[in-house]
Amino acid sequence: MRKSTVDALTSAGLDPAWVDDVVRRALDEDLGDRGDVTSLATIPSGHSGTADVIARSGGIVAGLPVAVAVFDRVVDGVRIDQHRRDGDRVSRGDVMLTVAGSVQRLLTAERTMLNLLCRASGVATAARAWADELAGTGAVVLDTRKTTPGLRALEKYAVRCGGGTNKRLGLYDVAMIKDNHIVAAGGVAAAFEAVLRTFPGIDIQVEVSTVDMAVEAVRAGATFLLCDNMPPDELRGVVAAVGPAVELEATGGLTLARAREYADTGVHYLSVGALTHSAPILDIAMDLRGR
Repeated sequence: MRKSTVDALTSAGLDPAWVDDVVRRALDEDLGDRGDVTSLATIPSGHSGTADVIARSGGIVAGLPVAVAVFDRVVDGVRIDQHRRDGDRVSRGDVMLTVAGSVQRLLTAERTMLNLLCRASGVATAARAWADELAGTGAVVLDTRKTTPGLRALEKYAVRCGGGTNKRLGLYDVAMIKDNHIVAAGGVAAAFEAVLRTFPGIDIQVEVSTVDMAVEAVRAGATFLLCDNMPPDELRGVVAAVGPAVELEATGGLTLARAREYADTGVHYLSVGALTHSAPILDIAMDLRGR
C-alpha cells in the first residue's frame, strides 16, 4: 500500500492495516487458488490500459481510499487520478477515479473494488437523505450496530460521509441497558447500578418503552434514554416528564417520510438501523477505455 493511500485512510479515520486485511480477504474470496481465469486467458500479461470508475446513478460517494487500496494491492505500479472526494455528491456519468496499469490486473481488482465502494457509497447516500430531512430540526440521525459483519468500520465511516453520526462502535464502548438486561437484573435501577459498579465511568444508555419507565430510569441516574417504538405523542410525554437535562433517542420503526414528525417531538437523536442493514448500493461501474 502506497504511503499516500495510508495517509488518506488514516485521515478518514480508517485503520490502514484493517483495510488491507478486509481487501485481502475479499480478494481471496474472489480469486481462489487459480486467480482471474477469464482475464488470464484473454488478455496478454503485458497489455496496459486505462479505466474510469464512473457513477451510474446519483448519490454520495464514500470509500474512495478503500478503492485505491484495492488497486494498490492488485496492480503493480498502478497510476491513479482521483476526481472526487468522499462525501461529494455525484451524478450519473461522473468519473470518480481514473486508473492505469496492467489491464489483466485492473480487471482482477474490479469487482472487489466495486463491492466495497458501491456498498459504502450506498450507506453514505442513505445517511445523507436522513440528514437532509432532519436539517433545521435540532435532531441528528444515528447509525446502529446493525452492520455487515466484518465491515462495521467502513459502514460507520460511510455514515459520517453522508452527514450522519456514529452511535456506539460495539458492545465495549457504551453500556446500553435493554429490555433483556432489565429482566435479567431484576429491574431498571438494579441493572443501572450493576453497570456503574462494574464499569465506573462508562457512558450508559437505558432503553425504555413507556413514560413511566423513562421516569424510573432517570430516578436511577440515567441521563441518556433510548425510547423504543414510541409514537410521537408518547415521545412528547417523555420529553415533558424527564426535562431538558436528559438526552433522548427515538428508535424503532422510523421511516424517512415521518422523520421530521419524530424530530419535532423534541428528541435529540433518531437512530436508524436501515442506514446500514438496508441501504441499497450506489450503482458504480469501471469502464475500460478502448485502444
